[in-house]
Amino acid sequence: VACATQDIGTGTYTNLAQLAAHKTGVPLEKIEVALGDTSLPEGPLSGGSMATPSIVPAVFQAADNAIASLLTIGTTTPGSPFEKRKSDDLAFEGGRVFVKADGPAGGVPFADLLQRGNLRLITGSGKSEATFGNPKPKFSTHSFGAHFVEVTWQPEIARLRVSRVVTVIDAGRILNPLAGRNQIEGAVVMGIGMALLEHTSYDPQNGAPINSNLADYVVAVNADAPPIEVYFLDYPDKEINEVGARGIGEIGLAGIAAAITAAVHHATGVRVRELPVKIENLLA
Repeated sequence: VACATQDIGTGTYTNLAQLAAHKTGVPLEKIEVALGDTSLPEGPLSGGSMATPSIVPAVFQAADNAIASLLTIGTTTPGSPFEKRKSDDLAFEGGRVFVKADGPAGGVPFADLLQRGNLRLITGSGKSEATFGNPKPKFSTHSFGAHFVEVTWQPEIARLRVSRVVTVIDAGRILNPLAGRNQIEGAVVMGIGMALLEHTSYDPQNGAPINSNLADYVVAVNADAPPIEVYFLDYPDKEINEVGARGIGEIGLAGIAAAITAAVHHATGVRVRELPVKIENLLA
């Protein structure tokens, strides 16, 4: 699978390999993915939660075209066991070409057909529009979610901590539950940093940030991460693509800071209007 899109840590390599394996039946460990090179077929940017759902139709179309070419080779190559068959009589599954009526057990590895045709490989291409390319879509293509947060406030020692987070996400069909859960958990930790820790101070004389390093700019670390429960509704959205998968990039971060400040208000009675939440404002 080759595409000029990028994987910025959001699992694009894994997702595209899974999609190709799902469509062709070729084992996942035999799928190779090449990304991030301008010499590759054009791909969408990695932003706006649009990469994976935008590429899904193109991957499936490319796989269908490659399979169609393979079946044609099987029926037109001299000496092929399917030489006198029609392409419509054949199917491809698990790396084997076979007659539909006979089932996969009677098929042959696709490498054998390529060898008979003196071919090293076959290719198929596909094209799809970016998920958010339509300025007037009939349906929403965004994902949705809700965060539920508990905080612990100890005014006697001026200590505020997020003690529990439950996040429920509707992102269509989840292609990789483990990777998706990890991404949402990471986003929640980022949101904790946004709500409670991260603040940029500027020099009033020249406007330059004065805490632009990891020693002075405080971010959330393992000690700040509470138990995080992530649940996916996993309802395929067939309006967006054949698989029903929507983007999941930003939805884990959206709203978590607001949920934390709402929990802080419930615990302290103080309504915070600016981030990060400052202890001195809660003690005032």
